[in-house]
Amino acid sequence: MKILASFRLWALALVVLAVFAVLNMPSAPSSQSRIAHLESLVKCPSCEDLSVAQSNATSAVAVRNEISKKVKAGESDNQILTSLEDVYGTSILLSPSTSGIGALLWIGPLLVLIVVAVIGVRLARRRR
Repeated sequence: MKILASFRLWALALVVLAVFAVLNMPSAPSSQSRIAHLESLVKCPSCEDLSVAQSNATSAVAVRNEISKKVKAGESDNQILTSLEDVYGTSILLSPSTSGIGALLWIGPLLVLIVVAVIGVRLARRRR
């Protein structure tokens, strides 16, 4: 019974955190904040593990200008990132894609947590 009470407490804490996160989400980011966010997601084409926001290389400046131009033209974040991937390849993004093999990198840790939770529950039931 202690495990069930503990689970309920953790579930309640998770719900409270989710509600807090949703309430604190910005409604409409400004152009400058969108540009800064996109620049932090895109890797410098000629640097090693730096975003275009962190680099002053010529290629990074060119990508920053392209991002700024596309934001001002009204393109969505997804359209901008997709067009950069088309030009520079999928390695231009600092975080893995959420489709194809990149999805495994996002789903893998979640699956491990679920398996550990299931094993923990079964072990707890077996000990009773």
